[in-house]
Amino acid sequence: MPAPNTPYYVQVGPLAARFNSLMGMLARVGVSLAGTAELSVRGRTSGRMQRIPVNPHAYEGEQYLVSARGHSQWVRNMRVAGGGELRVGRRVRTFTAAELTDPAEKARILRAYLKRWGWEVNAFFNGVTAGSPEATLRAASADHPVFRLTLSP
Repeated sequence: MPAPNTPYYVQVGPLAARFNSLMGMLARVGVSLAGTAELSVRGRTSGRMQRIPVNPHAYEGEQYLVSARGHSQWVRNMRVAGGGELRVGRRVRTFTAAELTDPAEKARILRAYLKRWGWEVNAFFNGVTAGSPEATLRAASADHPVFRLTLSP
């Protein structure tokens, strides 16, 4: 059981790690399943680019990254780096990222994200779904960082 005040994070298991590795490899060679991409973000201590498959989410003309697993390493790296790259094959999109802090704004993004990606990520939301009440989504927003992306031209 996590210590009190420990940020929410669901550790990836060995099977999920292999699946993530496969999804990242597919994105690198240009195969995007259901819109997945490979995120590259500079490590906050190593300085090396870290790669992980993600589900970029478009909502009302903006691009977002949502961390379904909580306050993961890529989230901590993004907070320091302030941006990164999304790759599918040879197409690389550089971006800057701003973390959302308003629970109401995050709840809107989370609801749309869960409508789109819930089939894949509901297990990490402790029973919260796209159909959950607004108050429940706002409460869950503290456990799921959301970044608004500004893509470079």
